Amino acid sequence: MPLRRAARFLFTASFVFFALMPIGRAQNDSPTPDQMQIVKTVKTVFAALRAEDSQELNSVVTPGFYIFDGGVRLSADSVMAVMKAQYAAGKRYEWSVTEPDVHVSGKTAWIAYVNKGSIGDAAGSTDQQWLESAFLEKQAGTWKIAFMHSTRVPAPQQKRK
Repeated sequence: MPLRRAARFLFTASFVFFALMPIGRAQNDSPTPDQMQIVKTVKTVFAALRAEDSQELNSVVTPGFYIFDGGVRLSADSVMAVMKAQYAAGKRYEWSVTEPDVHVSGKTAWIAYVNKGSIGDAAGSTDQQWLESAFLEKQAGTWKIAFMHSTRVPAPQQKRK
């Protein structure tokens, strides 16, 4: 009987612990300094790519950084080369971090967000969204991106009349 009582106590205590444990940051809570720096780090990647600034890009990614984008694995140098070629061909890109969901655990973190932007050329611009995520490591007090993933959201199908 004492064993059954102890098991019931442990079950109840575990249930109460996990039921009361905070699961995540509520939408209206203020972001922590780490969460703000992580969002800024992603924005810095976008700014570096727009400015074709490899030095700035490399300042916010780890040496082994890579991104999965468009079904391809790209290093920092590769993604910069692709963007330079796109710009040379007349393409323009706008990106933004919206709806960031940032999770920090010690010296590692991940962020998921909706990248709302556009793709343009001489003929005009088309709104575009991407679902993106990144894994980060804190190195010498600075968050650096080790891995990113980007999936383009298909444009909604137009109904035919």
